[in-house]
Parts: sequence; C-alpha cells; structure tokens
Amino acid sequence: MKRKTISLLLASTLLAGTAATAEDVTLTIESWRNDDLTLWQDKIIPAFEAQNPGIKVKFTPSAPAEYNAVLNSKLDAGSAGDLITCRPFDASLALFEAGHLADLDDMEAMGNFSDVAKSAWQTDDGSASFCVPMASVIHGFIYNKDAFAELGLEVPTTEAEFFAALEAIKADGTYIPMAMGTNDQWEAATMGYNNIGPNYWKGEEGRLALIAGEQKLTDPQWVAPYETLAKWSDYMGDGYEAQTYPDSQNLFTLGRAAIYPAGSWEISGFNALADFEMGAFKPPVQNAGDTCYISDHTDIGIGMNAKTANPDAAKTFLAWVASPEFATIFGNALPGFFPLSSTPVELEDPLAKEIVGWRGECESTIRSTYQILSRGTPNLENDTWGASVAAIKGTSSPAELGQKLQDGLASWYAPQQ
Repeated sequence: MKRKTISLLLASTLLAGTAATAEDVTLTIESWRNDDLTLWQDKIIPAFEAQNPGIKVKFTPSAPAEYNAVLNSKLDAGSAGDLITCRPFDASLALFEAGHLADLDDMEAMGNFSDVAKSAWQTDDGSASFCVPMASVIHGFIYNKDAFAELGLEVPTTEAEFFAALEAIKADGTYIPMAMGTNDQWEAATMGYNNIGPNYWKGEEGRLALIAGEQKLTDPQWVAPYETLAKWSDYMGDGYEAQTYPDSQNLFTLGRAAIYPAGSWEISGFNALADFEMGAFKPPVQNAGDTCYISDHTDIGIGMNAKTANPDAAKTFLAWVASPEFATIFGNALPGFFPLSSTPVELEDPLAKEIVGWRGECESTIRSTYQILSRGTPNLENDTWGASVAAIKGTSSPAELGQKLQDGLASWYAPQQ
C-alpha cells in the first residue's frame, strides 16, 4: 500500500509539474535598443506579466550596429526570439519577404493605427502588415527660451518670421543663431530638407506622387526647400562646414546657440544637459494660414517571428503593445519617441507634449526618401544628404541639385522614367 501511495504521489507531482510547464510560456524579444534594457526590465515587462500570468518575457538586445547581422544569422539558424523589433521600411520588408516575419493583418489591434503609422511595416501595396508600430520621431526646431526672452523674440510661425528671428539673433551677437553643421551630412537632409520640405510638397500628397511618378524632383515643390536651405548658412556660425553632430548638440546645450533644427529623440539628452528652459516650434509655413505639415517619422515597431513556437502568446503580447497602457509607459519613459497608436497618450515631459501636440494641428508625413525610393543605385537618401549640404554651402544651385537627384532616381526607378 505504501509503495502504491508513493507512486501515486510521484505521478501527481509530475503531472502538476508538467501542467505548470505547459502553462508557462517564455517569450524572447530581439532588439537593437540596448539603451532601453532597464526600461523593459523595470517597467514594460512587469506591467505585461502582471496582466498575463503564465507568459514570461525576456528582452535580449544586441548592439545597434550589429543588430541586422546578428538577427539575420539567428533567423537563418532557427534560434531567433519569438518577437522581433523592427526597423522601418526596407530592412523589415526584406525579413517579411524572406518568410521570417508573420503577417499580422488578422490582429484586431492593428486597427489602432493610421495608414501612415503602418506604412513603415507593410508591403508596397499595403496588403500585408508585419510589425505593430511602436513609436515615431517628430522633426521641428528646439529653441532656448531664455535667449528668445532676452532678445525679445516671438516664436516664428512663417518663414519670413523665422528668418527675421535668425537675423535679430545674428545682429545681437550673443548667440549663434542656429546650431547645425554639415560635416556629417545626414543632419542637413534629416533636420534640414526633410524637416522643412513637407510644407512645400504637402506631405503625403507629394511623397506618394513622387513614388507614383506623378511628380519629379525637378518640380518647384521639391527644389524650393533647397533654395530655403541655401539661406541657412548665414546663421549657422563660423566653421559650420567642419562642425559635427555632437558639436552642434554641445553648442546648443551649453547655451551658445539659440535654435537647434531637431529630431524629438534629442529631448532626453537635452533635458539632462541644458540648464535653460527649452521650447519647440513647428517648421514654419510659407504664408500665414497655410496648412502645416510635419515629418512624424515612423521609427520602431515589433513583429512576430514566423517560426515562433508560441504564436498565441506572442500575439497576446503584440496586442498589448498596441494598447494605450503600453503607449503611456513607453511614451513617458522615452520622451521624444512618440507612440503611434490612434488613442491619445498623456505625456508628462513638457517639451515632448509641445511637440506631439503638432499632430493635432498639422498633417503628418514621413521622410520622403525612406519608402521604396532608396532601394536602387544611386541611393536617393544618401544623395539627398549630399544635395542638402551642397545647397547650404552654395556649391550647386537648387535647380542643378533637383536635376541631379531626378536623373539618379530615373536611372533605376521605372515610374520616374
């Protein structure tokens, strides 16, 4: 009898253990955001696990520069995590086309996002979505409120007011009017051309028309931003040609420059370094009363490994990422990385609140070169860096730059031929 009782006890213990094992699922997340490890471990994962007992989550980031290579080798070897953090556009599209990312269109939670938000993680025809959008970054200008108050300046809303403010700052001589250099090139395109440009080409209207071949880079709305950038050099300070991106950041946070052409990702760093109050203003429109457009650029999403052994648990997590709760946690822990869900999120950081508020005032678009148009050679994104620098330095005319970019795009992109 004793032996039988012991056997039954052992059997029931083993069964209980098996049931517990079957119940507990561990999901692993691949990501390049190693700076965010503490945020995931301390805030995001505990909030999810509290609502979903039985699903455990591990956040296992790689170094940003190595992420694509590491992820691809893991996917090829069948050892990648259940959830894949997605870069925007072509890198993630390639993963989907290779069968590594699952189609998520059947998830009801995808209805929480606009077409613009989803565009970074869709097939070209929009028929399949393969990552849940997490956050975007918004472009505009951050300014030193103390400097503006000292000089009696109003926040500019039109281009005429913008250049009048720059001229006043320059004439006073206390501050460099605008902290941006051309040494690293990408800033001139990202915080220059694609910051102010959407007001000229009318955001998505122009961007989609360019993709369709209905507009050309030689059209006035695509050349005019270079004409405006050509005026910036008078206000960027001595030696801007050799000034690096970190140099520009330092000039602004040390209080030596009044205006910084910005991406919202700067907010956390600037908050830690600047000892003055900051404000932000939208890219100025050409005329008072014009519709404003902002570059609200999709930056990070998350998808499901098509070969995960835990698809139901993975979809449960993805549905939660699409929720207002996740958006609130993420948006406040990383001010300047703005949640993309359609439900408004109450942000705490005043500068982040100011910038994200532009979504309610302006039409949103994404950087003009990021979807489809930079897949060939020459690469339009990289060529736009050089063109933006040339416009600022005055080494080529805006019309010449538009023609060169158009010729390059037309050399490989059929709709522009």
